[in-house]
Amino acid sequence: MNTDQRLQQTINDMVDDRRGILAADESAPTIKKRFAAINLESTEATRSSYRSLLLETPGLGEYISGVILFEETLTQANAAGTPLPAVAWHQKIVPGIKVDKGTEALAGAPGDLITKGLDGLADRLVTYVEQGARFAKWREVYPITDINPTPLGLHANAERLAHYAKTCQELGVVPIVEPEVLMDGNHDIARCAVVTEQVLHAVFNVLLRYGVTLEHMILKPNMVLPGKDCRIAPPEEIAEATLNIFRRTIPAAVPSINFLSGGQTPEEATANLNAINQIGGPWQLSISYGRALQQPVLQAWQGKAENISAAQAALLKRARLNSLARLGKYAAVMETKA
Repeated sequence: MNTDQRLQQTINDMVDDRRGILAADESAPTIKKRFAAINLESTEATRSSYRSLLLETPGLGEYISGVILFEETLTQANAAGTPLPAVAWHQKIVPGIKVDKGTEALAGAPGDLITKGLDGLADRLVTYVEQGARFAKWREVYPITDINPTPLGLHANAERLAHYAKTCQELGVVPIVEPEVLMDGNHDIARCAVVTEQVLHAVFNVLLRYGVTLEHMILKPNMVLPGKDCRIAPPEEIAEATLNIFRRTIPAAVPSINFLSGGQTPEEATANLNAINQIGGPWQLSISYGRALQQPVLQAWQGKAENISAAQAALLKRARLNSLARLGKYAAVMETKA
């Protein structure tokens, strides 16, 4: 296959009307915090065991079409010696890779951040493809204050996302473009809407300038939410505010919008996705959840082999409920059912 055919095949394998993406790309410091919450030491062995547990969940491929992995996970294998990317693909779950290297302060824009990792990206992508990755993910973050994001912050972050996305597509790797407007703060939903619209306008303007093929990318945005120190908005309000902004900013050529959960509880993230899909739009409206899928799994697992089945059941339940939310058929009463 040529490059365009490879990109389209990955899109075909990842985008449908019922499945979503599992974000299992926690960096070493982040997964250390997750494990600390269940009194488990983070070692290569425990991280491999946990990620094997996720990818070996029976039936997961019915609800999950792709998994974002951390660099370490591409080189790990399950207890039978099968590389974890191959374990994922056995269930037709496309393996992908997080390629950014975290954030730092953006010079000249106090309060704004910029993501590191462009240096050597093309060479790393070649290696990741050899290890089984077919898509990549890059995250830029936008804190909200009275002055942030600044015009420089909007422009600089969009440039990084576009540079990354074009580099991926030239190598036959589908880019997940993740501009995350953070929910930290006491701002209300109207302020989040304004910032999200500014961010998405900036991102798509630069993506088009770089010649990124919109049909061969996936967008991973935030929902439009009040700040976590403000209030909790009802799903219907979140859905209307989110889709109003998306209709103004996201071309219909983008095949799939896979939301990040961004600090929402598992139940909130599912209920809000359901409300969004009850309105709908020209794109697939799906998930790329991390904690909103994994938090119940960790609580059930507790690092103990005898809890693996219970942990996998917890993952499958959340994946199934989000699949129902993709159809607008989720109801809160389902949370208490087996």
